[in-house]
Amino acid sequence: MLILSQSAFLCKINVFPLRFKIYFMTQANITFSKIDKVKFFRTLNKKVNTYFKENNIKRTGNWKLYTKASIMFAVFLAPLILILTVDMPHWVLLLLTVVMGVGMAGVGMNVMHDGNHGTFSSKKWVNKLMGSSIYILAGNVYNWKVQHNVLHHTFTNIKGHDEDIDAGRIIRFSKHSKWLKIHKFQKYYFIFLYGLMTINWALTTDFIQMRTYLKRKLSYGKFPNPITEWSVLIITKIGYYLFWIVIPILALDMAWWKVLIGFFVMHYTAGIILTVIFQLAHVVPNTDMPMPDEKGNLKNTWAVHQLYTTSNFAPNNKFISWYSGGLNHQVEHHIFPNISHIHYKKIAKIVKETALEFNLPYHEYKTTRRAIIEHFNLLKTLGTKPTYAKLL
Repeated sequence: MLILSQSAFLCKINVFPLRFKIYFMTQANITFSKIDKVKFFRTLNKKVNTYFKENNIKRTGNWKLYTKASIMFAVFLAPLILILTVDMPHWVLLLLTVVMGVGMAGVGMNVMHDGNHGTFSSKKWVNKLMGSSIYILAGNVYNWKVQHNVLHHTFTNIKGHDEDIDAGRIIRFSKHSKWLKIHKFQKYYFIFLYGLMTINWALTTDFIQMRTYLKRKLSYGKFPNPITEWSVLIITKIGYYLFWIVIPILALDMAWWKVLIGFFVMHYTAGIILTVIFQLAHVVPNTDMPMPDEKGNLKNTWAVHQLYTTSNFAPNNKFISWYSGGLNHQVEHHIFPNISHIHYKKIAKIVKETALEFNLPYHEYKTTRRAIIEHFNLLKTLGTKPTYAKLL
């Protein structure tokens, strides 16, 4: 088992007090450059630390985040209470499941995400509680932390290591992926598949990931007891199905298949929202998808790698920033994952100025619309048969 300390890939970030170790084993060793010739990250880190010190504010969430969390939970769960207690036409019930999907995505981006990054609160138990909200979203804490905190945040946009750019064989997100004839049509069918993300969590993904991660001894923190993790997974999945499917079937005078349709619509709504927002940050033309050399070496340090592989969108759109949990400020999130998203708007100016000062990229699209168009264009490009396809 390979043990990396925080400094091994976060370049001794000291903008947050918590120190941790990440244990993981990969199929091939990936090594980021340890030489920061321009001292970019050291300079940026100092500026961000100064910002928090001079303004005397914590790097975790505050009342703004706690208020927003309450709103997101209300949007997510209040429609369910109405569905179970009020007699309404079927079209209204269906509309409420769409609202639940919007709330589901909102809880995931604003509550679960910050909680499992340890940034929702300065109190560990609060972060653990908020992070555990993933269980009512159909996910699993252990799997999410490995897939997101370890693999995605470390090996961003590196094929074979970052699972966020791995959609199996049906969608080609990287020029390094094998091209198939079906990819010619991905520009048409991608949006239909995006909606399936969270329902795949509920049905198969968590079981596949847990088997894989435990076998590879991947972990965020001390490697857990496999029996404990499998027990948590099975118990929470049973509870999830009871809460969202069995109880509504028993409580409503409605055919079981109608309940399943509502369940699917909720997930599909959340899936489209979450997947589109995730893809706009990394699978767009202005981001790189570098590959290590034959020895596993990458040319950039971890922090500089994040600048090349990550993009912001709609940075000045207050609603997008509020609803997406700051995920439209992905550059800031990737360089400072242990700072709550409520601070990204403020530190974005510092990050951008410092990147430009050192002649490094700072990718962003001014609007969500432009980012979506560029994502579509990239899917179209990647769906075109490459000249070297026969060699793949």
